[in-house]
Amino acid sequence: RKNTKRVPSFRKLLRTSQIKLDNKLKNKQLKQKSAAKKYRKQQKKLREAVRDAIARKPFPLEECQKKQVARKWEEKEEEVALPLDMMDEDDLKLMEDLAQKASFLTRDLSSNEPVHIKKRKHESVIEKYEKVPRRLQTEPEKEVIHLLPIKDKSGIIPQAVEKPVLNVAHDEEEDTEDMEEEEDFNEEPLPVLTPEEMAAQRRQKLQERKMHIAALASAILSEPDSNIKKLKELRAMLMEQDPNVAVIVRKLVMVSLMEIFKDIAPSYKIRPLTEAEKATKVKKETQKLREFEEGLVSQYKFYLENLEQTIKDWKQRKLKKSNVISLKAYKGLAEVAVKCLCELLVALPHFNFHNNIIVLIVPLMNDPSKMISELCVEAVKKLFRQDKLGYASLGVVKVISGLVRGRNYDVRPEVLKVFLHLRIKEVELKKDSEDIAPKKRFMTYKEKRKNLSRMQRKWKKAEEKLERELLEAEASESKEKKLKLHTETLNIVFVTYFRILKKAQKSPLLPAVLEGLAKFAHLINVEFFDDLLIVLHSLIASGDLSYRESLHCVLSAFHILSGQGDVLNIDPMKFYTHLYKTLFSLHAGGTNEDVGIVLQCLDVMFAKRRKQVSQQRALAFLKRLSILALHVLPNSSVGILATNRIFMQTFPRMDLLLDNESQGSGIYLPELDEPEHCNAQNTGLWELHLLQRHYHPTVQKFASHLLAGAPTEGSGVLPLDLSQRSATELFETYCMKGMTFNPPVASVTPRRKDTFLQVDSFVDEELNKQLQQHISETAAHKPLDFAKHLKKSSL
Repeated sequence: RKNTKRVPSFRKLLRTSQIKLDNKLKNKQLKQKSAAKKYRKQQKKLREAVRDAIARKPFPLEECQKKQVARKWEEKEEEVALPLDMMDEDDLKLMEDLAQKASFLTRDLSSNEPVHIKKRKHESVIEKYEKVPRRLQTEPEKEVIHLLPIKDKSGIIPQAVEKPVLNVAHDEEEDTEDMEEEEDFNEEPLPVLTPEEMAAQRRQKLQERKMHIAALASAILSEPDSNIKKLKELRAMLMEQDPNVAVIVRKLVMVSLMEIFKDIAPSYKIRPLTEAEKATKVKKETQKLREFEEGLVSQYKFYLENLEQTIKDWKQRKLKKSNVISLKAYKGLAEVAVKCLCELLVALPHFNFHNNIIVLIVPLMNDPSKMISELCVEAVKKLFRQDKLGYASLGVVKVISGLVRGRNYDVRPEVLKVFLHLRIKEVELKKDSEDIAPKKRFMTYKEKRKNLSRMQRKWKKAEEKLERELLEAEASESKEKKLKLHTETLNIVFVTYFRILKKAQKSPLLPAVLEGLAKFAHLINVEFFDDLLIVLHSLIASGDLSYRESLHCVLSAFHILSGQGDVLNIDPMKFYTHLYKTLFSLHAGGTNEDVGIVLQCLDVMFAKRRKQVSQQRALAFLKRLSILALHVLPNSSVGILATNRIFMQTFPRMDLLLDNESQGSGIYLPELDEPEHCNAQNTGLWELHLLQRHYHPTVQKFASHLLAGAPTEGSGVLPLDLSQRSATELFETYCMKGMTFNPPVASVTPRRKDTFLQVDSFVDEELNKQLQQHISETAAHKPLDFAKHLKKSSL
């Protein structure tokens, strides 16, 4: 009987231990490895044999000739030798046996090589290959996949299917054929398009991209919770690869994503969930909110990284491997990326990664590109102006301070000038409207019972409860927290200023430092006042400062003394003398911005320190300012005359300069630079008569008002719109930078030419008469002063 192997039943298969199955699998793997190892050895031997055959050197020509000579001798010997058929069988057998044996008779005694060495050396390649053992191609073992068994009447029938073996060689041939076909296809010339067709094709592609961007953006904005995954699809368009539309599409996607994040970002910072929070079960709405927040933060982070990489590639002049966008176009992309970062810096100061945006923007304030630098500076200024609490301002100030120190004070002055826009002074002095507004007062129980019915009391109670909850929700940060943040911010600002004053006095940052000290000097600690005043005076005395910088030094010194410096017994006579001496250095043309700083200095030096100023000093400044008003532009004249009005109303006996009959000792010395010793009480304000005939109507009003003694009521009083404004405000109001006359000139009705000529000649004659009469009267009253002024004017 034939012994056949029984197929194991399904139950037996189930009872088979896992260890046994693992051992079977290991044995199978070992067999496959050993077979593969043998095959590799055979291939290696074959390669060595082929390599030896290639490396064999050909026989030299001399050996070939020797062989040919040897063959000829053998042929001759064969001709002489006896034929084999004439030899006996025993002799022939003996010769064959001797030929097979290697003896000293058959050796070449001239060579030292062992026997049969030449035979091994010159063995042919084919014989060597034939000695390699063959390996028959066996069919690969077919793997069996066991399926679920079938139950029949006869019992359980196990099911199995052979695993199909892929023909790798055939697939490789097909792939090579496909590649060849593709190469043949690529080699076909593309159709040549005209410029009009190319432009039309580009417009069509661009329109398709725009529609796709608009569809994605509208879907995200309509339902941010459910469509948050579309942000990834929109962000993927930042890697647009079509060179015809890549630049425009990337710019559009950058701006679109920026607007989307501004709209859908919540008004709070999203923090990562802890492991305990992730493990707890929550409601579907809460889980949906968590997924939305997580997706929003991750996509926002990737978006910021893309913007940062775009700027870095432009700064490092790097091109991507694809070369889709040229190096020239990268500048436009970088500018758009900077604009988006600036918008997010201002719009989302409370959201995640705001400090990372600050670290990106602040170094770009010092960028060589003027456009990028101005964008970043304006964004930081806007952030400072709208930051009520001070968190964002503190972060920016820290980074700016580190940048200035890290660059060894070699930064643009605009980087430090942004400190002037900090809201610290406004919050400290004026406070916010929320702090000034009175708190909500609720009705007491007695008032409710007296004035309201039962139903009204019920509604009122519910209304007051709701109002209390709203007030708690909208409550701003406490005043102590604000002051703490502002103090820390100011400390960093002053440390930066003092470092520059100490280590980089000749730096171009000095004007910005002096301007900042002038703004925040009232907040400096009293302990630093003496040292700071000494430093400021030494800077002025050195003569290395420009006129504007010296004015900022004077303004800073008096800001210090007008605040907490009142308690100090310091006489700043040196600063008064410096300003009096340099008043005539003001520019009389269009670049007269320094007049505004002079007006601020005069306000701090006289109006806020009137008790510490002598009458002689006030008279000297009043006279010199009146002379200066004749030579500057109308807006500067209005500001100076407004300052003179404050002088006449603040200090007593200023009307001495309006009285021609008053007598005094000495002669007025206008060239003397000491205001205390120039004898200003012995002169008069005759300049006001000339200013009364000024072409600007506002200057005329001020001159007439001052000639009347600057009254606060009566006929010579100023209009309210002029009297209630400060000198600096008037200077800015009547500025002529826009090439417009303020107030506007009234239109003149057209007349005949001869009428115009008659009117002009009549006006000229009248003006000449009045001017001659005024000059003769003034010269009669003050002959010495007028003669000196004429001499000075002629020079």
